[in-house]
Amino acid sequence: MDDPPSGPPRGRAADDPPEVAVVGAGLVGCLLACFLARRGHAVTLYERRPDPREAGGGRNRSINLAISERGLDALRRVGLDETVLKAALPMSGRMMHAPDGTLGFQPYSADGRRAINSISRSALNRTLLEAADAFPGVRLRFRHRLTGLDPETGRMEFDTPGGPVAAVSPVILGADGAGSAVRARLQVRPGFDLHQEYLDYGYKELTIPAKDGDFALDPGALHIWPRGRSMMIALPNPDRSFTCTLFWPERELAELDTPAKVERAFAEHYPDTRGLIPDLAAGYALNPVGHLVTVRCSPWTVLGRAASVGLIGDAAHAIVPFYGQGANCGFEDCVELDRCLSETGDDYAAALALYEARRKANTDTIARLALDNFVEMRDKVASRAFLARKRVEHTLERVLPGRYVSRYELVSFSTVPYAEVERRVARQRRWAVTAGVLGAAAAAGAVLGARSLLGGR
Repeated sequence: MDDPPSGPPRGRAADDPPEVAVVGAGLVGCLLACFLARRGHAVTLYERRPDPREAGGGRNRSINLAISERGLDALRRVGLDETVLKAALPMSGRMMHAPDGTLGFQPYSADGRRAINSISRSALNRTLLEAADAFPGVRLRFRHRLTGLDPETGRMEFDTPGGPVAAVSPVILGADGAGSAVRARLQVRPGFDLHQEYLDYGYKELTIPAKDGDFALDPGALHIWPRGRSMMIALPNPDRSFTCTLFWPERELAELDTPAKVERAFAEHYPDTRGLIPDLAAGYALNPVGHLVTVRCSPWTVLGRAASVGLIGDAAHAIVPFYGQGANCGFEDCVELDRCLSETGDDYAAALALYEARRKANTDTIARLALDNFVEMRDKVASRAFLARKRVEHTLERVLPGRYVSRYELVSFSTVPYAEVERRVARQRRWAVTAGVLGAAAAAGAVLGARSLLGGR
């Protein structure tokens, strides 16, 4: 194994900000590298996969992302929001597909003008990777799979095509996703707490191609086929296709093991898509089953004798995708860590501790909301009670602008901390119930008063 270099890198003074190792060149790792390089910090970005910009760079997961205000706020801070939005398509609401083919549109906001933005995960990753690579202080190291980490000294070991190599960094940030190799090296330490909650649902990706050169469905909506125990969603792409994701209980997905069974399942549950997905059975068989996990862990930060190690994004708090907040939440981590570095004078030990203290309650909250929203999308969005509640919410938002804001709008169209969103929604509901009771009492009093006047004549 190659020995790591000793002392500060050439050209860097001993009192310069420490060189940072970011493990994981996915969405959060690349954006984090941009934030840190903008601060003048040297960053080495390590990624186990090949460079996705090169031929044979590997196939990324391609469930489309829904980028909303939290993510856009982070991108805006490093000048990338307009670039990203050029490759995205706005979706201003949900389009519900009933079993009989009936369509129902549910706008996300009371005025119908706010939208979340559909974008390919792989396209966004390439954009962020190019942005990180453009900073002179960022070095990229692909095909480097982390196999060892000593949090005390900052020594890292990697498997590479050329054999094992080692490196040392005083700051190591694990941005390597839900299956984080950095977290795996931390969780063996005494006092590390890890909870992984697997949803007993899997997902399959499918594609609805363009039809006669145009979109086969309305591109301004996120399409949902809610079916109680299962559902399918579809998000638009700039090439006029839709990326579909089928969410079913894993046992039932496994039972769809022949072309005939796949065809029968779609004929029963999603009949209006049968003419839109050519070679359905072949596409179903081609794509693997993905798994859904919520990760909660603590602490996110380990301070060793000569190194500070931290977790960020899914490595610290993976969530299920049903609120469209996974990438948005990870991007918001980058904003908060950047803010903490400013407040602590680039002291990583202090900044990482502050960042965890501020973010943990918020990420725990959105993890729970994402699980709750799965039940809503799968079971409730087509119900009359749900639709009635949405109409009441939108009415209150129009009548009381700024005073009453729905949970969905606060999560998707603001940067109010997730935990504060829950507190605000609870206050609004208490106020609405009180106002409703007082209003009903006032109305009843008026009726009784009128009856009394009429009776006295």
